Parts: sequence; C-alpha cells; structure tokens
Amino acid sequence: MELNRSAGILLHPTSLPGKFGIGDLGKDAYQFIDFLSESGQTLWQVFPLGPTGYGDSPYQCFSAFAGNPLLINLDLLEEYGLLSEEDLSVIPDHNPNKIDYGQVIGYKFDLLRKAFDNFKNNNIQIMDGFDDFCSKNNHWLNDFSLFMAAKTYHGGIIWKDWEDDIAYRKPGAIEKWTEKLKLDVEYNKFLQFIFSYQWKNLTKYAHEKGITIIGDLPIFIAYDSSDCWANKDLFTVDEKGNLEKVAGVPPDYFSETGQLWGNPLYRWDVMEKNNFDWWTQRISKMLDLVDIIRIDHFRGFDAYWEIPGDAETAIDGRWVKAPGEKLFNTIKEKFGELPIIAEDLGVITKDVEKLRDQFEFPGIKILQFAFGPTGERKFLPHNFPRNCVVHTGSHDNDTTRGFFEKAKVNDPEIYDATQKYLNYFGDDICQELIRAAYASVADIVIIPMQDVLNLGGESRMNFPGTLGGNWAWRFTWEQISDQLASKYKEMTQLYDRPPQKTETEEIEVEEN
Repeated sequence: MELNRSAGILLHPTSLPGKFGIGDLGKDAYQFIDFLSESGQTLWQVFPLGPTGYGDSPYQCFSAFAGNPLLINLDLLEEYGLLSEEDLSVIPDHNPNKIDYGQVIGYKFDLLRKAFDNFKNNNIQIMDGFDDFCSKNNHWLNDFSLFMAAKTYHGGIIWKDWEDDIAYRKPGAIEKWTEKLKLDVEYNKFLQFIFSYQWKNLTKYAHEKGITIIGDLPIFIAYDSSDCWANKDLFTVDEKGNLEKVAGVPPDYFSETGQLWGNPLYRWDVMEKNNFDWWTQRISKMLDLVDIIRIDHFRGFDAYWEIPGDAETAIDGRWVKAPGEKLFNTIKEKFGELPIIAEDLGVITKDVEKLRDQFEFPGIKILQFAFGPTGERKFLPHNFPRNCVVHTGSHDNDTTRGFFEKAKVNDPEIYDATQKYLNYFGDDICQELIRAAYASVADIVIIPMQDVLNLGGESRMNFPGTLGGNWAWRFTWEQISDQLASKYKEMTQLYDRPPQKTETEEIEVEEN
C-alpha cells in the first residue's frame, strides 16, 4: 500500500469528551475532527468499533461485524425525534476522565430502548433506510441480533449455557427463537442501524475535512460472540461448545507467562475450502466503515500460537502455520490493492516479514521499545524503512511520559540512552520523542492522544492480562491548550507531513 507522508492521532471514540459518561459519535467527535484538521493531521486511528463484552475490551467483541451501541449519541436521537428533551433531562454524575461502564451501560441502554419504542410507535423519517440496511447486512445482522436477544433472554450468560436447541442451533430452533424474541431481535437491528447512520455521517464529515480513518481489525474473534455461535464449524470448538484450542502469544516483553487471550482459533482448512468467504465478508464490512485497516497481531497470519483450551497460561503452546499468503491473495483478487497496516510486533520471523513485504503492508514501530540495553534497534528512528507507521507507544503499554518517569527511577540505563539518542537532557522526553517520530523517514506517524497531551501513567489505556479498569480513559477539552493545534500544525509543516493539497489548491498556487 502506497502511503503519503502524513501524521495523525490515535484516539478511540469512547475516550472523547461528552456529557453521557462515555465518548460517542455526537458533537464532540465532530469537534475532535476539527481539532485534527486545525493541527495539520490527516489521520484518525481508532480501536475496533464492535460491541464490547468481556472486560469492556474492544478486542473482545460480541461480533466482528457489528458496531458498539454505546457509541450512539443520545442528543442526536432527540434531533431524530426518537427521544425527548425530558428523556435527557437527568444525566447521572460521572468522572469526566474515566468511564464507569456499569453506570453507562444501564443509563444508555434504558434510553436506547425508549428510542426503539418510539421508533415502533411513530413514523420517524430517519428510519426510512432501516429496511434497506437490514437487507444489505442480513448475512451477519440476523445472526447477531438473534444472538444478542437470546443472550439477554438467558440473563447474559455465555451461549454454551443457553437452552440446548438455540445454543447448538438445532433444526427449527432459529425460526422458533426468532419468532419468540421477535421484538428484541428487531431492537438489536435498530441499534445497528442507528450506529451505522451516525458513524457514516461522522466519517463523511471527516473526509470533507481531509481526514482518513484507520480502523482496527482483531485477528481473532471472541468465544462469546455471534461469530462463534453461528459458525462453529469455522472455529476450534467441539460439538458441546467447549474450546479445544485457544489463541495467545508466548512470553514476551509484556508478560513472562505470555498472554492467554482465550479466543477460539480458525479452522483454516475449512475456511480455505470455502474460498475464505467469511474473511472476505469481514474485510468488506471493515472497508465499509473505515479507509485503512490495521490488522492486530498480523504475525498470526503466518503462524499462530496454539494453546490447549484448558491451559492456565500461554506458556505451553506451539506455533502452527497459517495460510496467510492464500488468504491475502484471495482478498486482493476481490478488493484490489489492500489498504492494510500490519501490526507486526512481538515474536517476528523472516517468514512474517516476507508475508508483510510481499503485499507491501507497512509495519509498525514503537519508540518506547527502542532504547537501552534491552531495547530493539529496529525501533530506533535511524533504522526505519519508509513504508512503516511509527507510534510513541501503544494501547498495551504505559503513556510515554509515564514510561520514562518510571524508567528514570527503575531503569536509568533506558532513560540515559534515550536522552543521549535524542541529544535532549530536559524533562519533557515525551515531546522530544514525538518530534523524533515526526522527523523520521516513516511515511506515517500516529501519536496516542495521551502523549499529545503529555499525560502520565494514570491515563494508561490497558494493562494486558488484567481484568477491569481498562479501556476507561477519557480526555476533556480543558486539557487542550490554545496553542496545541498550531504547535502540531507547525510540526507537520516542518517535517513535510502537511495535508495533501487538493487539485483546486494546486491550481491556485500555480496561478499565484
């Protein structure tokens, strides 16, 4: 994929400001796009947009195709005539810098259900496209909506523990339960339609402002998902729904025992016989939502770490080859040049690099991993290739300021090596590291919003291997200084990362 030299910011919509306890697709999202534009940024990277399940993680979603209803903006529902001013008159108190998912889920879903009831009882103009949306997305929407309705009916428990006929999709069960839960099934379709409507309007505005959206595709699906429930033959679960093999990664710089993700693995032989149909549908849906796809854990398309389903850690696994070349050739035949970024961190072999480079996917560089005796020299800016994406840090490690504050005390060799490399001996290493990223030959620079705001470890997004308290960080507009946009715009100009000129602007420049 050919990349323009450009810059952007990593910020998930849940981290946006807003009055409803969680960032969403309302006016603050539009204001953030304005901030990107004013800052000379042309890229907005987000995490997976799906409905979160286990641990509120966007990497553990109830569907690989659906959107997260928590991102639906309630003020816009009032504009559509689906809610009233009175409905929104009482908003629970909340911490503007941290999401309380329990509170948010209860509050928002009560109002989303009320909006659905109003949709059912009134002729709301916005819903004219509802039937068309359902028809175009029926290959995943029917299963997902029934899955969520049945999950609610069974008290939220995992699908394996539902009543047998629906859990294992026995003959006649789908028709029976679709009729039995008809209203709830339609409610979940309604939520997906509204999410899609709001997201499409937001991305249209972003494109008008010259902003390209980078989405995120987790390589694996969640066990407790409509994908696994509806397509058991494609995943490593037995006839009783028990996990036979699960995904993870071996011990690395994140964990001495590796990471036991617990996701089912793919039955690649079955998928290949179907010409990777499930994957082409998934890529098609992603390209309907975003412009560029970042594939998380790209390494798994060459070989994946297979762990026994009953294992307690990721140590006792083995590498198994995956048909990545065949898959991407199939996808390329269908979609042409692939706008894909390969998250190639962790244990990377020459075969992984060969697969990445064969399709010209840019890889990822993390500056926090570069310095000191334990650092990896491939992450030093002077070793970057042009075709890559550089970040100061990732969602799985500390903010850059937090990282170096801890390193100064606990790993002074890392701290000293970084200062020497940057030829900077002040206290604002975060800003100097951002400058080094901008100055590098890397075609794309994406800086996490926490680092743009120079925030400490209290603003970290995720602690791998821990449950609860993650994915909750939010910023406020008060944290953005009056000079921040101009400061970043100057950097984009200084290091040749400005927005691309339109044909009209180029003609005007030539005439002048």
